[in-house]
Amino acid sequence: MSTDTIKRFDRIVAILVQLQSKRIVKAQELADSFNVSLRTIYRDVRTLEASGVPIISEAGVGYSIMEGYRLPPVMFTREEASSFVAAEKLMQNYVDKSLGSYHESAMLKIKSVLRGREKDWISALETQITVDPSQQLFNKDLPNALEILFESIAERKQFFLKYHSLQSEHPSERHIEPVGLYHENNFWYLLGFCHYRNDYRQFRTDRMLAIKRTTIPFTKTHGNLEDHLNKSQTELPKTKVVILVDKTVARYINNQKAKHGFISEKTIGNQVEMTFMATYLKDGFARWYIMFADYAEIVEPESLKQDIKAILKRAAERLE
Repeated sequence: MSTDTIKRFDRIVAILVQLQSKRIVKAQELADSFNVSLRTIYRDVRTLEASGVPIISEAGVGYSIMEGYRLPPVMFTREEASSFVAAEKLMQNYVDKSLGSYHESAMLKIKSVLRGREKDWISALETQITVDPSQQLFNKDLPNALEILFESIAERKQFFLKYHSLQSEHPSERHIEPVGLYHENNFWYLLGFCHYRNDYRQFRTDRMLAIKRTTIPFTKTHGNLEDHLNKSQTELPKTKVVILVDKTVARYINNQKAKHGFISEKTIGNQVEMTFMATYLKDGFARWYIMFADYAEIVEPESLKQDIKAILKRAAERLE
């Protein structure tokens, strides 16, 4: 059997898996996923149809498999089985109690179809890996917050939220049309259309005090989460910031640079000159800079120096 034949067989099996994992799959999605032409995808789908797989094809929509048709699970490789361990450890600590229990149940079903050596492989890894988030990701009094948010997004139904923002003295109550959830800097955030503010707002999940399902449908079509996040970043005013950081610590702040608008860097002697287009200068960039301020200096702007001096002055007063 030629190498090309083996590759085609693997691709056809993978296409079947994708068709079983989604309600509708577009031909272009499959072509992009396997880096082949549309003609190749059409041919592979015809091969599946010829083998008895009941595929429904609708022009301009995509492919789907007839409801009720399922093949037994494809066997997992050892490397795929290893990924389950990482996923399980993350789910145990980065989701709420309700969703975590559903994932645990799903993992048991997945493990049940593994071959003996893959089961042994997972058992050897499970007790040797731990994940310990440094922040409380959810309000412990809301064990099903993430479950409700997922359900609300999927069913396009508003939810009731009682929320205590950092800037407000008292909690507020509002109805939200959720756009999407994202995890950043060890916290979950929700982006949604807030009927209380009549605008899009971001909410940190650990500041949610109460959340309830409603039967109220969405009033708007919101589009993709990524588009909203990119738009919000482009609309906010930005300030050019240039700093010099000692080489000894420059590499340790790499994972945080992008969040603060990193543009470019160049080495100058024993220092690295970094340029940013920062969005939140006073409460964002300034406080991040303080983390390594004894190994860095600000080239511009002068206002950033004044902001940092003010923060440090208030901190010094509290230490007296």
